[in-house]
Amino acid sequence: MKRLLISTLAAALLGSTLSLGYAQAADDIRPRMIRFGYGLNEDSNQGRAAKLLAEEVAKASGGKLKVRTFASASLGSDDQMQNALIGGAQEMMVGSTATLVGISKEMAVWDTPFLFTDPRQADQVLDGPVGRQVMDKLEEKGLVGLVYWENGFRNVTNSARPIEKYEDFNGIKLRVMPNPVFIDTFKRMGANAVPLPFSELFTALETKAVDGQENPFNTILSSKFYEVQKYLSVTNHVYSPWIVTVSKRWWDGLSATEQDILMKAAEKARDAEREDTRREASQALATLKGRGMQINEVSADEIQRMRERAQPAIQTVIDAVGQELFDQVQAEVEKASQ
Repeated sequence: MKRLLISTLAAALLGSTLSLGYAQAADDIRPRMIRFGYGLNEDSNQGRAAKLLAEEVAKASGGKLKVRTFASASLGSDDQMQNALIGGAQEMMVGSTATLVGISKEMAVWDTPFLFTDPRQADQVLDGPVGRQVMDKLEEKGLVGLVYWENGFRNVTNSARPIEKYEDFNGIKLRVMPNPVFIDTFKRMGANAVPLPFSELFTALETKAVDGQENPFNTILSSKFYEVQKYLSVTNHVYSPWIVTVSKRWWDGLSATEQDILMKAAEKARDAEREDTRREASQALATLKGRGMQINEVSADEIQRMRERAQPAIQTVIDAVGQELFDQVQAEVEKASQ
């Protein structure tokens, strides 16, 4: 009888402790409106992942944390949103790592031409310790990186001619991201590299202000570049990650419970977004061909020539990020390839 009473009291105490823990966790969540901006449209892989993140945050917070998503660069370009996060005028965004290079030089390591050959290889490196090491450097600049999402392998489109060898870039006005490695790489190929925000790209292609651009298949499809571009050349010259970032000024004011909810939602959305992106990419080429694009795959020999031509640009990455970090990344890439 005495043992039963002790067991009953212990169970009651445990139950009250757990209830108290749940109550405290609930009390750690305050009603908040969170502005989440991104560059592509709502129907894109980026838009679908942003919607999933918002749903997961609402579910885990009992509706207290409300993520309002803003598509199509309606809150500004990646650069503008990054500055808004740093200043505390916006809470969250997802954008290219390439546009962060001016804020955190270590991000340039992901711009290395021909760094990855396989998306699963990229997952292992980005989600591993060196990926986190690069991401954590953002905190010194007023941003907090949560996770990497996938933009994908970048390929070239233009309205002039197929790109079959690097000499075919000669004289083509090619829009590139406002990023020194991208600019340098394509200048060395012979292109007239024109840095433009993504939000201005479709109009620039339509008005012939530029002849071409380079992006993953999914973005080419969702942004309807096939309406203003004839040729698509499969180069896979750079694997392009996206990164979910938050304002450090805002993040530091959140409770541990709120931070955990946002991190887990970002991770769940990441996993779904990568699957979605890869599934969509496998279908995108056929769709783009069906919508009138002329597609050619650059041969392995010509890719090697492009890689060799890009070596000085790769050296600028090493100079920017340091030999030690570059070697760490290369070692992780080799490990992921085994």
